[in-house]
Amino acid sequence: MSTPSHRAPVAEQVEELLARDAPLAIVAAGDPVLRRPAEPFDGQLDAVLLARFVEALRRTMHAAPGVGLAAPQVGIGLRIAVVEDPAPVPEEVRRARGRVPLPFRVLVNPSYEPVGAERAAFFEGCLSVPGWQAVVARPARVRLTGADEHGRAVDEVVSGWPARIVQHETDHLDGVLYLDRAEPRSLSSHQAVAERWNQPTPQDAARALGFALPE
Repeated sequence: MSTPSHRAPVAEQVEELLARDAPLAIVAAGDPVLRRPAEPFDGQLDAVLLARFVEALRRTMHAAPGVGLAAPQVGIGLRIAVVEDPAPVPEEVRRARGRVPLPFRVLVNPSYEPVGAERAAFFEGCLSVPGWQAVVARPARVRLTGADEHGRAVDEVVSGWPARIVQHETDHLDGVLYLDRAEPRSLSSHQAVAERWNQPTPQDAARALGFALPE
């Protein structure tokens, strides 16, 4: 799918995109929109158009399915993302990964910074890199700042799997894919992860594939 022209005003790009039925097509790695820092949101969309765009992102994320989706992933270079994770995982996985439910929320102009030195490494995938996963070591806790879709300020500390989701989606808005931060030797197909590396932590994969995990 060709993405809306980046030369058109952002509101026109979004209107053009929303003329198609949701779920929207997700842009795959190799499209330049995924490698350009997104434009900060500063009222380019009025309240009605923003709400329609957020709803389309939400529906597209659910249909994929995924736990987050950034505007560049549907071809729109704005610093907006949506996240949501019902966390339907066994208790053992919840404890190991800190994967707790993350209610639906909209991130506008988000940024993050590490809180403390602890890092956690787990397999991670991306809707824009279909079929593959790799182990990414990320800060275990981050301070998330930005705003919501109503312009209300966000400033909070996020930990566990929600912190990983927030970092992944904010990275998209900086033109960064999870593979840029991944351990290359861990790269595995979805099938390999399901058949070999579905343990709560990637320790077995690290031993077998030959890569190091954070201490």
